[in-house]
Amino acid sequence: MNGFDFQIEGRIARILLNRPEDQNLLSRDLLLSLQTVASDLAASPDIQVLTIIGEGTECFSVGILTPALRGQLGKDDVLKLIRLANETFDAIEALPQIVIAGLNGYARAGAVELILACDIRIAAEHARLSSPEAKWGGFPGAGAPVRLPDIIGAGRALELLCTCREIDATEMERIGLIERKVSKDGVHAEINRLASAIAENGPLATRGAKRIVKSRMESDFRAARELSDALRAALEWTDDVDEGIAAAREGRKPRFTGR
Repeated sequence: MNGFDFQIEGRIARILLNRPEDQNLLSRDLLLSLQTVASDLAASPDIQVLTIIGEGTECFSVGILTPALRGQLGKDDVLKLIRLANETFDAIEALPQIVIAGLNGYARAGAVELILACDIRIAAEHARLSSPEAKWGGFPGAGAPVRLPDIIGAGRALELLCTCREIDATEMERIGLIERKVSKDGVHAEINRLASAIAENGPLATRGAKRIVKSRMESDFRAARELSDALRAALEWTDDVDEGIAAAREGRKPRFTGR
């Protein structure tokens, strides 16, 4: 696959992001490949768990759009990539299987939105996480403002999204963003242990539990997603977005005008 390894062992499917040289960037090709995997898994009655983790102990993923990459893309291309990420993360969230994310290192921007689409999150003690989009004059467009409040509450979600503050694994665990913090070298083993424990149980039970948990949030999610898509599309043509990206590339503080 483009940018990751995919393996199936018994009732467990595993995705390993394996492009550390580009910080496991969630490229267009990678997102399309993830969609293909999700489509195949959705139709598979034999797989009960999917795990997603980065290779090694340093980087989960830097996300979808870095300031440098944005400078190479037109605005329509930026929005197409964000829409593709939304479709991909929605497909992962909609899987009947339990999806476990392992934060083996830092996660930024769109990578945060990927782990929010997962059901369970485990982090290494050295892992760090941030959503820096507001520093670039924008906001996360692939689901963070929609999913994050359901996980940690509206106030904490707004604080993280609007300050762009980076948090460590201890704080992630305290606010409920992750289910468990483990040692630096222990994430792979822990998600495998958890996946095995789930896979041993009744598939109708685990799939039914996930379906019920997700169903209570569906109507609110759809309305929030529609608003997010509309606002993010309009935002792309503002002066603030252009200024934020230019400032990030030039290493200076942005001068936002609200236009």
